[in-house]
Amino acid sequence: MIEIKNITKSFSSKPVIENISATFEKGKTNLVIGSSGSGKTVLMKCMVGLEEVNSGDVAFDGRNFSSLGFRERKPFRQEIGMVFQGGALFDSLDVEKNVMFPLSMFTEMTLSEKRNRANECLKRVNLINVNKLFPSELSGGMKKRVAIARAISPTPKYLFFDEPNSGLDPQTAIVIDNLIREITEEYQTTTVINTHDMNSVMEIGDKIIFLSKGKKWWEGTRHDIISTDNEELKNFIFASKLMRSLVERK
Repeated sequence: MIEIKNITKSFSSKPVIENISATFEKGKTNLVIGSSGSGKTVLMKCMVGLEEVNSGDVAFDGRNFSSLGFRERKPFRQEIGMVFQGGALFDSLDVEKNVMFPLSMFTEMTLSEKRNRANECLKRVNLINVNKLFPSELSGGMKKRVAIARAISPTPKYLFFDEPNSGLDPQTAIVIDNLIREITEEYQTTTVINTHDMNSVMEIGDKIIFLSKGKKWWEGTRHDIISTDNEELKNFIFASKLMRSLVERK
């Protein structure tokens, strides 16, 4: 479980997220939704330590993370897997070496052990015989799956996804959503997903937090969202007729 309490972050004295508190549950897909500029990515960066909060606390299973220094955070970083919006694969490394990268950073595995683990993770995301390919030789969906394989290679307790379906066609997005849900349940990770994809919300949203203008406006489940009376959230959900029909079908 991850708990955040009264998180505030400003840039040049301008608040980007203000006084946000939430709990993200183990074995669940916890979605943070909102339009571009709502503060989703900044919140995630604060949670994993890529940005420092101005005030508030982040706790991983009751262990305060935000109060620690850079060196003290290393044990936490070994437990965190993250998939960035563009995948963030290393262009100069082949698939196998990309997946092995966190193992080299955070474990004492031998080269043979790292290769075996990389193969296990690639198989788990349904990629076989791609070890020696480079990112430039992969499709967008394959890149995302390699990024997921890399994120799970150290067997993390906590998984973070920043817009995992960005740039993907609808069918591939469904594949990625299903894969994230399966891995979350199988590994019993605490999974946090930033998205503005309403299909993802309605398919895999165990818990949903809605941000608008840097503040938390609503939280609930994908079932609760159908009957919400929160006007800000309804405006976000029903931004298009397609989204309206999707919610009504649920």
